[in-house]
Amino acid sequence: MPPLTVDQLHASLGDPLLGSIGFLNEVMGRYPDAVSFAPGAPHPSLFSEIDIGSCIRRFIAHLVHERGLAVSQARRTLFEYGPSRGLINDLVADTLRRDHGMDVHSDSVVITAGAQEGMLLCLRALCAGPRDVLAIVDPCFAGVTGAARLLGVPVVGVDESPEGVDLDSLRKECRAARLRGQRIRACYVAPGFSNPGGSRMPLESRRSLLDVAEREDFYVLEDNAYGFTAPMGADIPQLKALDTGRRVLHIGTFAKVCFPGARVGYVVADQPVQEDGGHQLLARHLAALKSMVTVNTSPLGQAVIGGMLLEHGGSLIELSRTKAALYRRNLVHLADALDQNLRDTHPRIRWNHPEGGFFVRVRIPVRADMELLAVSAEKYGVLWTPMSQFYLGSAGDYELRLSCSYLTPEEIDEGVRRLTGFLRKETLHPHR
Repeated sequence: MPPLTVDQLHASLGDPLLGSIGFLNEVMGRYPDAVSFAPGAPHPSLFSEIDIGSCIRRFIAHLVHERGLAVSQARRTLFEYGPSRGLINDLVADTLRRDHGMDVHSDSVVITAGAQEGMLLCLRALCAGPRDVLAIVDPCFAGVTGAARLLGVPVVGVDESPEGVDLDSLRKECRAARLRGQRIRACYVAPGFSNPGGSRMPLESRRSLLDVAEREDFYVLEDNAYGFTAPMGADIPQLKALDTGRRVLHIGTFAKVCFPGARVGYVVADQPVQEDGGHQLLARHLAALKSMVTVNTSPLGQAVIGGMLLEHGGSLIELSRTKAALYRRNLVHLADALDQNLRDTHPRIRWNHPEGGFFVRVRIPVRADMELLAVSAEKYGVLWTPMSQFYLGSAGDYELRLSCSYLTPEEIDEGVRRLTGFLRKETLHPHR
């Protein structure tokens, strides 16, 4: 039979955005000798302290002593499919209440296969048809944009400000959507050090966003992947903790604070859904969707994460304290190295100085595309991420993203040295 052609498949499969996350996970394997500023992954040294067996035993003990299961039942729980809504919902709810002051009941929590599945489920549940539009801050994490395209959900960009989402731009997009016969159904934000922008929303901006959501009648998808990297004593309440109108669906992940291989995330969806004269929480409907996507999140993965939480008194803040200090150190080190090495390289080379998160953005005077990345990797031994994949349009064509999380200070110094040589040569005398 003749081979399939791309135009015979779903239109999203021809979108280069769908390959962006895979690229970040695979590019180091193509250039093993390069210093890589590409992956936004946890530092590998942090994995050595994880005793998976001990975590599982701790969680089994929890099932026995707190939930009343026999030891044999508790062990069998980890080998079966398990409920779609999850096994560690109570632990996650307690953690969010303890660490962030969220009034969260376990029934409103769905345990997902990472935050990525959580985004997909939220979009599928909320966006019922072509008139429902997702608003994102531009630039934005490619995973949520890719999920929207996979589902056929229209996406509009909202301007980025130093305080995160530009609320005037968001109001403008709400009005424009109504004129088109559409509506902004949800707005995705990462208020705690966004990827890749690096911005952090102040308290008043967070409150103002919730006011706009109430007035314009949309939901807020809050992604909290990097909030734990905030400087000590500089905590700002999560949007969900401020959410008196149940406008926020809170999406979290254990990938950065525990380890990504567990593939465990969660969604808090406490919105009531009217049906049959009563109501059910939106979380129940997300779990029903999940049953048709991944069936359930790995019970073994949940047991490891549950055990890690229990070992740290049910607190993600305690669990992540050492990790957060490492990432803050690396971020400062990267910014200082760029200041020292790139200051006089080219007048049009500029970079930001975020206070948290994993990433620094660098603007350069030549197009930061895959061709230039190949030159950087092959001739200069340094990897980075093109920013174009994070934008809806062409605004990021001359930007690159540097991640500090995966490297040591010594590797950061060597990487910046190689990056400086690359930029001096290729921005002043490009050979393309």
